[in-house]
Amino acid sequence: MRPLTSQGEHAVEDLARRYGVSAGAVRTLLEAVARGNGTMAQFSHPELGGSGQWMASGMTMIGDMFNASLQATVSGLAADLARLLATTQVYAPAPASSSAFGGQPGGLHQANASAWWPADLGTPSSIGSQNDSRYAVFPAARRLAVQRDNGPVWIHDTLDHVITGVQQQQNAAPGTLSFTSQHGTFTVARLPLIPS
Repeated sequence: MRPLTSQGEHAVEDLARRYGVSAGAVRTLLEAVARGNGTMAQFSHPELGGSGQWMASGMTMIGDMFNASLQATVSGLAADLARLLATTQVYAPAPASSSAFGGQPGGLHQANASAWWPADLGTPSSIGSQNDSRYAVFPAARRLAVQRDNGPVWIHDTLDHVITGVQQQQNAAPGTLSFTSQHGTFTVARLPLIPS
């Protein structure tokens, strides 16, 4: 498992106490939710009912299928982990020689050290690219950095959005990026630009 920041370690311990499971079970589900870009997870851990799946839309299935209490625990824990990943630098930054933590194209990725965004934004919680654009999410600063065709970097105010994913754009206009938050799906054009 990837190393956690001290904030990540504290959050894992806190969630383990709150949900009455081991820190190992929380870490297993955390990794699964991170791989699913905060919107879904496939996991396997005995304390979580064996093999299971979770989706942010409300679907939770566990191997111990008749244990409604455990299913509710897994659902609540996964939702809390998705919020944690969207708002907190959970994982320690990867060394400069390592590639970003993967996921599907257009999904959220763990940040790497090759920064193309302004240094004063700090370390992003996630980075990614789609078509001709790349983006970096900075929940602590409430900012989103976007660069198209290796041109200038545009900084957007994310307002009260907690960004949890990026929508795939099949036939969209070039440069169109759509994100998912607690408010649903929105395009980057709906976020105010920060004057440079």
